[in-house]
Amino acid sequence: MSLLKARQKIGKYRILSRLSSGPLSTVYVAYDTIHRSRVALKVPRAGEDVDHEELLHEVQVAVRLRHPNILSVTNAEYIGDDFVIAMELGEQSLADRLERRISTARAIDLAGQALASLAYAHEHKIIHCDVKPENFILFPGNRLKLADFGFAKLSLRTLKASGSGTIDYIAPEQAMGRPKFQSDVFSAGLVIYRLFSGVLPEWPFEWPLKGYDKLTARVRPEFVAMLRKAIQLDPARRYRTCIEMLAHFERLNSHARQQKPGRARGARFEAGDTVGSDWRDFQRRYRSALDTRHACRRCEGPVAESMHACPWCGVEDPTRGVESRESSSCPRCERGVKNDWDYCPWCWGPGFVEETPRRYRDKRYTSKCANPRCRGDLMPFMRYCPWCRSKVRKPWPLPGSRSRCRRCKWGIAREHWHYCAWCREPVSRG
Repeated sequence: MSLLKARQKIGKYRILSRLSSGPLSTVYVAYDTIHRSRVALKVPRAGEDVDHEELLHEVQVAVRLRHPNILSVTNAEYIGDDFVIAMELGEQSLADRLERRISTARAIDLAGQALASLAYAHEHKIIHCDVKPENFILFPGNRLKLADFGFAKLSLRTLKASGSGTIDYIAPEQAMGRPKFQSDVFSAGLVIYRLFSGVLPEWPFEWPLKGYDKLTARVRPEFVAMLRKAIQLDPARRYRTCIEMLAHFERLNSHARQQKPGRARGARFEAGDTVGSDWRDFQRRYRSALDTRHACRRCEGPVAESMHACPWCGVEDPTRGVESRESSSCPRCERGVKNDWDYCPWCWGPGFVEETPRRYRDKRYTSKCANPRCRGDLMPFMRYCPWCRSKVRKPWPLPGSRSRCRRCKWGIAREHWHYCAWCREPVSRG
């Protein structure tokens, strides 16, 4: 099946946006028109030799594993010639969350949930074979769930398998086509190492690994020893299963935090308070004008869906992965779009499948398209007209500020921002 567009129907599902793309399938955010709920919809890609037996295997494995930390399959069916899988829809992947700061307490909680999901799979003789941050999905309340059992293998006396998996997290024996329970232990060790150090170790995994200083600054030596055992190249020297690793982790859990000198803690608090004060002042002045209701995916500063860069840390697409207030999302840039728009006003994306010829009023419309053949309504900070896709040429001002970016000429909050939120140009504050 070719890539689906926003608002396109497939069976009982209406596509809202594209969530991720893999070599054999694409995952979309979709709306179940019967159950009236949002789901993650996995659809095979066009032109690929998709083995439906593998998709059936993924569903059958996931159905066997009912656990709070394992992603549930809500429905699976053939729609035309395609086998489509509907799953619970989370907020973001652990890979996305790793792009922002994570407290030690939160990291310990997430590590425990990750190990709990794998331990449960191992109890049922299932080897996941593709343990990586992208396959852990976060839900409200920081609930972590393990997903994608497409490569999972059933442990038998003789287990034959390919070297399937993600190369950055794959165990040496799995790369040679001989996955074991210890292979999941190895991959889980790398994920947790990155969770605490911010760095993914690389081959040949000789200690001290890259990021070792950051790791030892956050956790006690006993915790480091646990990870070192999990990442041994020889599978016989690792934990036999994630059940065993989880048991050791839980014994260490109460001692996992490394106490820091009081001066260092005070310095971090003081710095964070200064940043927080700047953010609060900015929100008081500009929240209503910019609709900065979201937090940047890296620095957690206040940002708006219309921004193309975080004005605080400069990361591109700072709201990527957040849930929009609009009813649909652009499959290209993932920003929210209204159901009556014909084009995405935030990126030069393709047009949408027409759902209704009716145009709805919105108090956020404050300007008109400059195209004399269109004259459609525009909201502040749109880059393109949602009705004719004409580029918006006149720079948008920022109500309450006289400052403009020296590059794009759009309005900026010079006294607060480090970067232009519209073109990422560094801002000279003052």
